Amino acid sequence: MSRMRKLLLLILTALAALITTQPALGAEPVYVIRHLEKAAGDDPALTPQGAARAGQLADVLARANIKAVFATPTKRARETAAPLAERLGVPVSDYNPRDLEALAAAVSGAAGSVLIVGHSNTVAALVERFGGEKPAELTEQDYGTLFVVHPESRQVNRIPLN
Repeated sequence: MSRMRKLLLLILTALAALITTQPALGAEPVYVIRHLEKAAGDDPALTPQGAARAGQLADVLARANIKAVFATPTKRARETAAPLAERLGVPVSDYNPRDLEALAAAVSGAAGSVLIVGHSNTVAALVERFGGEKPAELTEQDYGTLFVVHPESRQVNRIPLN
């Protein structure tokens, strides 16, 4: 193979890698949070502290140009998202945490910032999928950190809720 063809092949391979690893998003931030403090049991609701923090989350994001709210179909995730969704007059849309590509397509169609409520074992992958550097996995005791993912710059800011 000629030297020029090898160089062209190398360039095309690099471009293909860049295209396939870029998030399918615009310039708007994506907000990702683990559901807030939960009670015990199967499909538990939020604790009073978790419910209070969900209200604080709504206060923090009230002016963030959120166009859509996504949560897994668990009580704790939906209750985390509900105060903001109610304030904004938008529904909480369920997503399958095992199908991030379907979620990415829904997020791309939102035409603005979105909130995604996940779980301790999904938040890091969500941050990475939507353009940020993958953070450390959360533990079962990690609650109340809002990740603000800026897809174009790959920057991730963390906002702790009280």
